[in-house]
Amino acid sequence: MDTCYRHPDRETGLRCSNCERPICPDCSIDATVGQRCPECHRSIGTTRSRNLKTLSPADGAVVTKALIAIAVAVYVAGRFVPESNRWLAELVQDNRLVTDGQWWRIFGAALLHAGTLHLGFNMYALYLFGPAIERRYGPGPFLALYAAAAASGGAVAYHLGGPNDRLVGASGAIFGIFGVWLYLSAKHRDTRQGRAMYNQMLFLLALNAAIPLLVREISWQGHLGGLLAGLLLGWAYEKVQTDQTVRRLAVAAALTLAAVLSVW
Repeated sequence: MDTCYRHPDRETGLRCSNCERPICPDCSIDATVGQRCPECHRSIGTTRSRNLKTLSPADGAVVTKALIAIAVAVYVAGRFVPESNRWLAELVQDNRLVTDGQWWRIFGAALLHAGTLHLGFNMYALYLFGPAIERRYGPGPFLALYAAAAASGGAVAYHLGGPNDRLVGASGAIFGIFGVWLYLSAKHRDTRQGRAMYNQMLFLLALNAAIPLLVREISWQGHLGGLLAGLLLGWAYEKVQTDQTVRRLAVAAALTLAAVLSVW
């Protein structure tokens, strides 16, 4: 059993989720995910997380905001600019065309949505769950994670779906973010906040697993692929200690490449 770095006479099983130093319960400060030591709490400025009611969840999350803006712009263009539908059709994941070699469609589908409710649900989930992950890993690794989850969801939907399936939506990428949250909350479920988030994520995933049973048009395969990618990337991102950004980008790129090669 380790001892608290600030109180050497106290044994503890807790560690700061940022610097990994052992801390006792008196030194532990709940953060968005896990717990932090007093020094990391002050340097990172996690006091903002204690007053979420006065902050936007997307505070400082540039990539999250950009992804939402792009998805909304593409949807508006499809609805009100008929000429755009010709090139938007090139992004739909049509499994027959993927079989013919148009592998980019497993990414492109994440930019399209079937209706206002579909768009709203996915973008609201991205708005709620994306910013904390982006702030934790940085804009580049977060964008790479989003793309890798989208590609993995599309690849699994291709392999486990029907040959004539046509898919749109960012659900695979969103479930990738869910997967990271699930991994992080499971890792820190020895804390009150981590345990609460873990239980919430299990409930959210169980609810989403039940929806495809009622709505046949929803691709559970895409959800599964994105979730598995998120779990894998959450684990890999947390294991990286040195050259974090470069190595995280490399891991996400490797997973993306594997998804592309699997359908090519």
